[in-house]
Order: sequence, then C-alpha cells, then structure tokens
Amino acid sequence: MKTNKDIVLNFFNEVVNGKKLSEIESFIHRDYTVHGFPVEAKGPEAMKQITGMMFSSFHDIHVTMEGIIEENNSVGTHGYWTGSHNGEFMGIPATGKKVKVNFVEIWNIKDDKLHENWVQMDFTGLMKQL
Repeated sequence: MKTNKDIVLNFFNEVVNGKKLSEIESFIHRDYTVHGFPVEAKGPEAMKQITGMMFSSFHDIHVTMEGIIEENNSVGTHGYWTGSHNGEFMGIPATGKKVKVNFVEIWNIKDDKLHENWVQMDFTGLMKQL
C-alpha cells in the first residue's frame, strides 16, 4: 500500500532528482497551492514554474532527504539540496558555484496527490554561497 510518505519521496526521486518534468501532473493535485515560494500559478502549473526555475538555475540539482514524518494527510520533510549555479537565479547571473541549501517542508496530501505545501528554505545561506 502506498503511503503519503511514499508519494512525497517518489515525487522528489522521480521529478526532481530524476529530472522528469513530464511526471509532474501525476503527482500534483489540480488544486495544488504552494506557500513560501514566489509563483503566481496554482495546480500543476505552479510546480512546473518552480521546478523549471530551479532546473534552469541549478541544472544538476539533487535533493537529499534527511528526515520524513507522516501524520494523517500531512508529511513533514527536512533535508538539503545541492547544485551548481549555472543559470540566473533571482537576478543573480550564473556563478558556477556549487551550493548546499537546507530546507523544511510540510506537505498536505489529497486524493493521493500533493495538494498543498509550506516551504522554508535557507535563502540567506543560499545567497551567501552565491
């Protein structure tokens, strides 16, 4: 039986680490909302904007989960991502620098898809590394 933790882990492994943008709609709920990340869209389009921006800025981005907990329809994760800054990010031209950025997220699952998430990423640490 697929758990909510499995849904979150599979999303990161297949879409982000596997660079399979074509799989976004199989993971993201039609009413998906993200909090803590600057996108205008909702639903799968919001996740396409986020991952597209991250992939174009950090082409080799890789997420490592250090912890994951599940309760009812919520999943909490913490970990870090690494990548090489090979494209513009938030107005900063590519530097070629390798970065490591810590994050904490809470995901809400609905109908076996990622429905809502709250993102806390160490943007200050990222900017210092760039």
